[in-house]
Amino acid sequence: MGFLLRSSSWPVDWPLAAIVVIAMLYLVGGRMSATQSDAGKRWRGAAFYGGLAILALAVGSPIDAYSGELFWVHMVQHVLLMMVAPPLLLLGRPWPRLSRPLPLGLRRPLARSVLAGPTLGPVRGASRWLAAPLASFTLFNGTLLLWHVPALYDLTLRDGPVHDLEHALFFGTALLFWVHLLPGASGRPQLADGARAVYGIAALLVSWILAIVLGLAQEPLYSAYASLAQRPGGLSALGDQQLAAGVMWVPGSVPYCIVLAVVALRWLDPAAGAGRRRKLAGEH
Repeated sequence: MGFLLRSSSWPVDWPLAAIVVIAMLYLVGGRMSATQSDAGKRWRGAAFYGGLAILALAVGSPIDAYSGELFWVHMVQHVLLMMVAPPLLLLGRPWPRLSRPLPLGLRRPLARSVLAGPTLGPVRGASRWLAAPLASFTLFNGTLLLWHVPALYDLTLRDGPVHDLEHALFFGTALLFWVHLLPGASGRPQLADGARAVYGIAALLVSWILAIVLGLAQEPLYSAYASLAQRPGGLSALGDQQLAAGVMWVPGSVPYCIVLAVVALRWLDPAAGAGRRRKLAGEH
C-alpha cells in the first residue's frame, strides 16, 4: 500500500481546483436560495457533493496516477467518470445554485445571450439536437466503445492531451445521457418511464458487450499495457485485462441497476410516481 502514500499518487492540478470552485459556488448558491432547507434539499446537496468527491477521486488520486500501469485501475477511472459521478451531480440539480452567486449584472445579460441572443442561435440548435435522447444515447455509448478501440486506447496512454480529451468526452456525453435516464434530473423529461427503462437496459447491454469482449479475449488487446515489463501486484497483462472486464461488468452495472429499479417501481406504480412529480414541482 506504499504507493498510496506517495505524493505523486495524489496530483494537485487544475481539475481539482475547478472542483473546489464548483463546490464553493454550489454551497453559496444554496445559502442564497429563498426556499428553506428540507430533507429533499439536503439529499440533493449530498448527492452533488458526493459526485464532486467521486470526480476528484477519478482525476486527482492514485486512481489517475496508476491508470497507465494497471488497466483495471484505468477502467475504474472510466466507470467513475461515466457511470458514478455524472448521475450524482445531476441529482443535485446544480444549475440554479451554481449561477445564483454570480453578480446579477452578469447573470442577466449572459442568460439573455445564451437563451435568446441571435449570435448563439446555431449553437442552441446544435445543443438541442445533441441533448435529445437518441443523440445522447448514441454519443454516450459510441464514445465508450470508440475510445476502447485498441489503437485509440493506446494513443491515450502515450499522449496526455488526447487522454484529457478522452476523459472530457466520457464525462460530457455521460451528463447528456444520464439526464434522460434519471427520474427527476430534468425539469421536462422527454422519456416516459417505460421508454426510460428501455433506454437504460440498452446502455447496460452496450457496457456488457465491451466487458465480454475484454474478458474473453485470449491475448492482451492493448500493446501499451502488454509491453510493460512489470505491473504493481505482479499481474500478467491478460489477468489485468480480465480484471478490467470485471470492473466494467459488475461495478459498472451497479448505477444502471439502481436507476432501473427506481424506474421500474415508478412504471409499475404510476400513482406514486405522479405524487412524487407533484411534490418536485411544488419545490420549484
